[in-house]
Amino acid sequence: MRMLTQMCFPLSLQYEVAATELKNESIKLAKVDCTEEQDICSEHGVEGYPTLKVFRKGTPTEYTGPRKSDGIINYMRKQALPAVSIVTAENVTEFSKKDKIVAIAYVTSPSEAETFHKLADEHRDSFLFGLSTDSGAAAKTGATVPSIVLYRTFDEPEVVYPGKADSLDELTSFLKAQSVPIIDEVGPENFMTYAEAGLPLAYYFTKPDYAGKDKDLEALKPLAKELKGKVNFVWIDAEKFVNHAKTLNIQSEDWPAFAIQDIHAQTKYPLAKTGKDLIKAVPDFVKDFTAGKLTPSIKSDPTPKTQDGPVHVLVADEFDKVVFDDKKDVLVEFYAPWCGHCKKLAPTYDTLGEKYKAHKDKIVIAKMDATTNDIPPSAGFQVGSFPTIKFKPAGGKEWIDFNGERTLDGFVEFIGLNAKNTIDVKLDSANTTGADEAAAAADPKPAHAHDEL
Repeated sequence: MRMLTQMCFPLSLQYEVAATELKNESIKLAKVDCTEEQDICSEHGVEGYPTLKVFRKGTPTEYTGPRKSDGIINYMRKQALPAVSIVTAENVTEFSKKDKIVAIAYVTSPSEAETFHKLADEHRDSFLFGLSTDSGAAAKTGATVPSIVLYRTFDEPEVVYPGKADSLDELTSFLKAQSVPIIDEVGPENFMTYAEAGLPLAYYFTKPDYAGKDKDLEALKPLAKELKGKVNFVWIDAEKFVNHAKTLNIQSEDWPAFAIQDIHAQTKYPLAKTGKDLIKAVPDFVKDFTAGKLTPSIKSDPTPKTQDGPVHVLVADEFDKVVFDDKKDVLVEFYAPWCGHCKKLAPTYDTLGEKYKAHKDKIVIAKMDATTNDIPPSAGFQVGSFPTIKFKPAGGKEWIDFNGERTLDGFVEFIGLNAKNTIDVKLDSANTTGADEAAAAADPKPAHAHDEL
């Protein structure tokens, strides 16, 4: 499903190419204009654009693959296959080379591969899985029976799973750890593979033509091998993805530079040292990270000296202090300065702040620029669209999403229903005139606005 926003046009061209290629394979690619088919998009939970979903036997799942035509084609071909393909002596050589990563279980009976089938069901979107009970296939490849072998187009071409085949967690960890090279270039086409691996990602930012690049990458390989399965190492084009460097709070453009991103924990750790002497500092930095000795970097605007406006200006450095004050209910708008809907909402939100300003010891109406402030890990969420409005009741840690009408009446009613502190707020028609103009759907956040990858 997709809607033609500014972010949809690049995808639409790739999508059309993929659709043409797959048409003769009975794999259909469809599109829905959410401005015309609002009910369909609402039914399937479409909030940002473009959104892609895969339907198999009427059941939708999120599309998590690449967004270039060849990646879409390969992803959808996997969807058309069974989760586990039958492998024989006749097709084992061809099948083992059919994709970048292919997992084959060699067993004497299908009953021995119950856990392998579960693994395939969970990861069929990303990998090819084969099952062989043909002793001739094992003999042809030199595999032992029983065993699970990973065939790859990088590093060691064959990796044998060393654990017990009945542990889904161990199989999953093995697959994720071995599905990426020791060090590889990362970009939009493979970032999701790293993200789904669930491991921290160590970035070496460099210009592609930097004379010391290859030497630096060779120097990093022993460390990357040592930490395989704990931290994934990549190099990234610092000129092309300079915004991603800024997202990781790398302020200098003195390349090369280094940073670690823990995607699961939503934390980032930039190495202060940059330039030619960088590599010497990396091993100790990474080992301090794995030992839990590093403090996450959190980007923040300066804390305002005064709060004279109707709405509390929240910054990352004071986030926990303000939001997790047990005595106060807190409503926060996470906005972006360029967001049109945020600008439309501003007058109504300011009026809301005025209504509660006299009661700020009990109820705080706040806003935070999410482009210049990181949302701390303590929040437990990240923002995917603007404006995002959330409410944290006094005395708790859980957040309540505001999904109502963005009018003064709508906000006051919502606060009244969810606040722990009781405040009687009077409304008059003058306050609500024109408020409906501010009530609009969220601006989808461009995929590269806070993370180019």
